[in-house]
Amino acid sequence: MFSKSFPRIFWATAFFLVAFLPVRAQQNSRFLSYIAQYKDLAIQEMLRYKIPASITLAQGLLESGAGSSELCLKGNNHFGIKCHGWRGRSVYHDDDETGECFRAYDTAFDSYEDHSKFLSQSQRYSRLFQLSQTDYRGWARGLKECGYATNPQYANNLIRIIELYQLYEYDYAKTYDKFVVRHSTTEKVTPSPRGLHPIRIYNKNYYIIARRGDTYKSIGQEIGISYKKIASYNERDKDDALQEGEIVWLKKKQKRAERQFKKYLHIVRPGESMYSIAQKYGIRLKNLYKMNHLPPSYNIRVGDALRLY
Repeated sequence: MFSKSFPRIFWATAFFLVAFLPVRAQQNSRFLSYIAQYKDLAIQEMLRYKIPASITLAQGLLESGAGSSELCLKGNNHFGIKCHGWRGRSVYHDDDETGECFRAYDTAFDSYEDHSKFLSQSQRYSRLFQLSQTDYRGWARGLKECGYATNPQYANNLIRIIELYQLYEYDYAKTYDKFVVRHSTTEKVTPSPRGLHPIRIYNKNYYIIARRGDTYKSIGQEIGISYKKIASYNERDKDDALQEGEIVWLKKKQKRAERQFKKYLHIVRPGESMYSIAQKYGIRLKNLYKMNHLPPSYNIRVGDALRLY
């Protein structure tokens, strides 16, 4: 109940604000995929160069449109850095002026690394490194004041992204996933407008979810792993077709499910096979048969109870 001691004008003002302020923006799936793909790389750069991971990620999201911008698609340029003093490959793009020169990179890692050096080795941005590594607001405002971008709302845009996606949590990280970072150093294929496949972790392994049109070869080129090896990790032939939504493991599967399933059984549902169950839990197919004392020729039935551990 509202207290009668508050003036009516207060409640009228509060109602106006609630009714007419825009609803807080919802998180964008493309942004979430980008964050999943590059958060570990941003953390590595932070630990090496003292640039907040939240700032690096927010700039990458903003400057590259979460990996979908023309600069990113043509030249792996995630941060909109122009060619000033650059001797490497370049691409041309309309920005403040027509046909401006921008740096181009072979991999996402190269872009992130150059961004770190661009900030840390330039006198223009030196005062930013006197700020706390967790002061993302100070860094965002400092980047704008130092002339990183001409958009007057640049700092506010970075802060909104950081707070909406809680990127500030990564500024306290002490470790990062080296496998995911290693992927960013080998990926040389021009990213899809849909973005790269987010790499997920389960049962001490890595996996992605197949999209329509994916093949083991296209995934191998993106991830930087032999597509023949990826197919073998998934106990498939390298030329087998992939279905949208299928789990694709990136390392050899485990002999059993996660420890939490030690006391639980999997009850077979309609449409499931021994293979689909093995894929779901990240278990080698032969081990799933072995754990359940079943011959490879056994045809499971709906309602069967299978051990996973």
